[in-house]
Amino acid sequence: MTDVSANMIIERRSLHLELVERLRPLIIEGQMAPNKKVPEKALCEQFSVSRTPLREALKVLAAEGLVRLEPNRGAWVTAITLEEVDEVFPVLAVLEGLSGELACEKISDEEIAKIRSLHDAMIQSYRDRDLATYFKLNQDIHFGILSAARNETLANSSMALSARMLRARYAANMSDERWGEAVDEHDGIIRALEARDGKKLASILIVHMKNKQNSVTRWLLNAPDDAAD
Repeated sequence: MTDVSANMIIERRSLHLELVERLRPLIIEGQMAPNKKVPEKALCEQFSVSRTPLREALKVLAAEGLVRLEPNRGAWVTAITLEEVDEVFPVLAVLEGLSGELACEKISDEEIAKIRSLHDAMIQSYRDRDLATYFKLNQDIHFGILSAARNETLANSSMALSARMLRARYAANMSDERWGEAVDEHDGIIRALEARDGKKLASILIVHMKNKQNSVTRWLLNAPDDAAD
């Protein structure tokens, strides 16, 4: 009896985490709009699940700052605010810099080669003007550096904050000028990583994140009323 119960708990936990992975992109990519109520009934029907795993998934998304839970009113997609951007990005920049410094001490040749491959593919997506692919490869590169730092505490903190800002970074489509600058910055990132120059990589990553903050801020200042508070 105990074994059956344990298996059921694991299965339910896996289901709600799978729902988190399905719902997060819908919010990040704007398919579930800011300040709108999460359509729980429709989502249950869409994913063929009950309310229980869905609500567990919404608790995880609330912890990430993507939704807010209101008593007797359900879950609502949160809006991005300038205050949150100003608060989170400087901390995220420091964590990114630290991840670069630690990664240069611990990264393997195989990991560098993998990140170089991602970088080359990202550059091709830039030449193709394929922003969606560029964005995905960009995230993979940053995650690869973070993973190479071999620091679970750093990784958990950085990923939690990054999840809060990912939606803003996705929505704030770059100008051609900023896109070119970002590519140049990534060229510096890969060169510093390959040279295992931790101090230089940390410095580049911090500036890179500050420039992303500036892009998001400009977007927020010009965003429609329903995109931000």
